[in-house]
Amino acid sequence: MAIHLTAAMRVIATGMMSVIRYVFTLTTILIITKRAACWSLFIMALTGLSASSFAVFAADTASSHFAANSNSNSNSGSSEAIKSDVSHTQAPISKTIVTTIPQTWQLNLLKEALRRSDSGYEVQQMATQMNQKRKVEEALAGTVDVFWSMTSKELEETVLPVRIPLFKGLLGNRLLIIRKADETRFANVKTMADFRQLKAGQNRYWPDATILEANGLPVVTSYQYTNLYPMLEGGRFDYLALGAQEIGEELASHPDPALKVDSHILLQYRSPAYFFVSPKRPELAAAILAGLESMVSDGSFDEMFNRELKIEQLYREAKFEQRVIIRLDTPDLSPLTPIERKELWLDLFSMQGAK
Repeated sequence: MAIHLTAAMRVIATGMMSVIRYVFTLTTILIITKRAACWSLFIMALTGLSASSFAVFAADTASSHFAANSNSNSNSGSSEAIKSDVSHTQAPISKTIVTTIPQTWQLNLLKEALRRSDSGYEVQQMATQMNQKRKVEEALAGTVDVFWSMTSKELEETVLPVRIPLFKGLLGNRLLIIRKADETRFANVKTMADFRQLKAGQNRYWPDATILEANGLPVVTSYQYTNLYPMLEGGRFDYLALGAQEIGEELASHPDPALKVDSHILLQYRSPAYFFVSPKRPELAAAILAGLESMVSDGSFDEMFNRELKIEQLYREAKFEQRVIIRLDTPDLSPLTPIERKELWLDLFSMQGAK
């Protein structure tokens, strides 16, 4: 009888382990795709696991999900499913992450998100200046763990996107740096047809160049961002479009008495900026997402965003509602872009603007 009882207990234990593993898998997928901070806390309470133990288990599951969203299946271990053997062990997860993000709102947000995820990560900034192409290459090689960028279909298929818009769509609301001598010319723009008579300047590596071209706008590109200012002043093109939150600081860092910020036009397109993570670090992507979702849920994301980017002051100075809005399509915007989550975006996309 004792033998039968022992066998029965083994069957029950095996069944319970399968249930727990199924719950872990479901929870990790929710962490990646939905608001899951509360789910993860629930599972940790249910199982008695610590946050660090949960992160290790979740990372093993997350790797297969994130691998499906990238072209990096060749990276060792990143697409391996959870093994059923309870003796399976996970390689130690590095707690140091390397980033190209300078001291900005984005870096402060990253650190706070990691703190919220109770992950114990330490952020190490890389001093080397890199263009977009180089950042992606270094992320694929594993020498850069996380960077931020405006998104594109190609980028989301190459590295791991954390789909929480860092600027709440503000980066896709562009103001223009123009020549002071052309101020009247821009003030006369009323329609898309008028705007197509003007020539844009763009960094070739930025997704913006492709968006402008896809909308039939003439574009002159440079592989070096700093070259764009003398090119504009010299008449190679007519305007340089930058995010509303960055344009003043950018012009101040490239002073030219012949240039100014246009006060008439708002160039608008849906193209969010995300954190992007090396395919070699799926557990890091899951931790960042969990932390950001926690911040969105309790309102601290908006509080920090409004404070650090001085949003009220920006609205007053930019006078968005008084501008002629030129709206562009983003042809290759991922269907996974969380447009339906209103809490992730500013209300700028519903404005009518000047007529």
